Amino acid sequence: MKRPSEEEAERWFIQAKDEFRDADTLRKMERYYLALFHFQQAAEKALKAFLYLHIKSIKILYTHSIAELLDSVIKFDKDFETVQKSKKLDQYYISTRYPSGLPGGIPSKFYDDPEEALDASLLAEKVIKLVESKINKISSF
Repeated sequence: MKRPSEEEAERWFIQAKDEFRDADTLRKMERYYLALFHFQQAAEKALKAFLYLHIKSIKILYTHSIAELLDSVIKFDKDFETVQKSKKLDQYYISTRYPSGLPGGIPSKFYDDPEEALDASLLAEKVIKLVESKINKISSF
């Protein structure tokens, strides 16, 4: 029988993987601004899934920052230092969604670089794969 924290971790991790697949579809459709945001979301949710297996307080889960989540995750597992570059995904949390988050620009027009979207996908994928390998070692899902 799963502990409540395992069930919650599983829910967050399934969402992370689904969001990654959707982001990759958006990337292939050249909807880069949406893909970038969802790659950030996928990495965020994967890190939160990992944290649900290790924490008693959910206070640290109120953030949307990959950098802040990584700081918390690294306290439990130093292997996450290998995905520090994924902090870059934080820049896509607001600027890809709101014109006011991108002074003088329009996100759907500004984010037009396929290489940038591919780089973001690789960063998110590394986080997801690392979380998955860790979860598989400590949980039954």
